[in-house]
Amino acid sequence: MRKNENAAYVPSSVRAVRKKARVVHLSKETGFHVLVILFGLFMMYPLLWMLVSSFKEPTQIFRSGFWPTKWIWDSYVTGWAGISGYPFSLFLRNSFILVGAVIAGNLISCSLTAYAFAKLQFPLRGFWFALMLGTLMLPMHVKIIPQYILFKQLSWTNTYLPLIVPSFFATQGFFVFMMTQYMRGLPREMDEAATVDGCGFFRHYATIILPLSVPVLITTSIFTFIWTWNDFFSQMLYLSQLNTFTVALALRMFVDGMGQSFWGALFAMSVVSLIPLFVMFIGFQNYLVEGITAGSIKG
Repeated sequence: MRKNENAAYVPSSVRAVRKKARVVHLSKETGFHVLVILFGLFMMYPLLWMLVSSFKEPTQIFRSGFWPTKWIWDSYVTGWAGISGYPFSLFLRNSFILVGAVIAGNLISCSLTAYAFAKLQFPLRGFWFALMLGTLMLPMHVKIIPQYILFKQLSWTNTYLPLIVPSFFATQGFFVFMMTQYMRGLPREMDEAATVDGCGFFRHYATIILPLSVPVLITTSIFTFIWTWNDFFSQMLYLSQLNTFTVALALRMFVDGMGQSFWGALFAMSVVSLIPLFVMFIGFQNYLVEGITAGSIKG
């Protein structure tokens, strides 16, 4: 009994060293978290400044300090009223229509292409997969002029067709690669069982592969939403009529290089345009992480 008591006894010097080690470890963790919080606040400062400036009087945005002397909603009222008789809700609707169509196109075409690369056996499969990966290294600017000439000859300019139709042909190699890697990690036993039961390719794809690929499909939807919603160059290239403008193009119209610039309305509507992105990201962030990590690990 006394032997067990001696074995459990810890000298005071050892206890002091352990306590000091715990204090040092806690101090390091606290310092690390403080640095991360400060760095996060530093990175978020432009966003916070824009949010606060949207509640300032337009004449005080670039003159007063960080906090407004008087909080007002006039910029939101002015911005929501829109431009040249077109309300900002019209531009939001145009963006949602465009984004929804592009998401549908990417999900259908990229998932079908990924299924072929991951589950089907066909000649030169490796070659075509490598060729698809090669498109990821092709600069966007190389394709601008040929694509514009093609869409111009098809009379598709000033419509959403040049922005939507390519998504139905699996032109986003990144999504094809991500889905392929994810589908390759799905159990082969289910494929064999489906074949034994007489399940065809399209039935196998629709009833087995797609339900199991929900995380990567949601990841694709999130990235497509963000990229299409924030896209400015392509939309500026093909859209010229004000009633077809999206949010990205409408925000530019609040800044007039030759006349008056509505900075308050610009900041206010910029805040409004960020809300769908935050909702989309926060609502599906668990699927986003699962879709990316599962594809990278299983591949």
